[in-house]
Amino acid sequence: MDKDLLDRLTIRQLVDNWALWRDAGDWDRFRTVWHDDGVMQATWTQGTADEFIAMSKAGWAKGVSILHFLGGQSIDLEGTRAISQTKMTIAQRAPVHGVEVDVRLTGRFYDFLEKRQGKWGLVLRQPIYEQDRIDTVRPNAELVLDAALLESFPVGYRHLAYLQSQIGYQIKPDMPGLRGAAVEALYQSGAKWLKGEALDR
Repeated sequence: MDKDLLDRLTIRQLVDNWALWRDAGDWDRFRTVWHDDGVMQATWTQGTADEFIAMSKAGWAKGVSILHFLGGQSIDLEGTRAISQTKMTIAQRAPVHGVEVDVRLTGRFYDFLEKRQGKWGLVLRQPIYEQDRIDTVRPNAELVLDAALLESFPVGYRHLAYLQSQIGYQIKPDMPGLRGAAVEALYQSGAKWLKGEALDR
């Protein structure tokens, strides 16, 4: 098989495995998609892959429900480095003000990957948060949100942030969205990564 195609298929499989193993709580296999220095950025936690796994396990034990669905993918490949963008939906269910709700967020996983000793792995996963909404699980349930709190969060993930703040998470206020300085800076970091430069941490 063509080496370029094999690398792209391997990266796609890695991205698929991230979602499947993480959502299933298959923590040992989930750890294998990361390099040892891998970093995860999310609305509710930022840190090393091991820290992310530990927090995910703790949330899992408390019944936190966060699911991931993947769509199309684009891979920029330069030798042993790659930037992968994958369309995704994050789905989270939790009670908000005593009412069970679902939040659906559409965005992209923007991944910095590297092939080391023949193995591709994640060095940094930075989601891009594009658009979200909140719905009550029971259709006729009445939900009243704190408008000031809702509007304090960035537009691309404000409903997700609202839900996560209600279950005790500290929300990062400057994650990249569809447009703006944060996502432009992310694209610049991706371009530098593909040129062989060190990753800004």
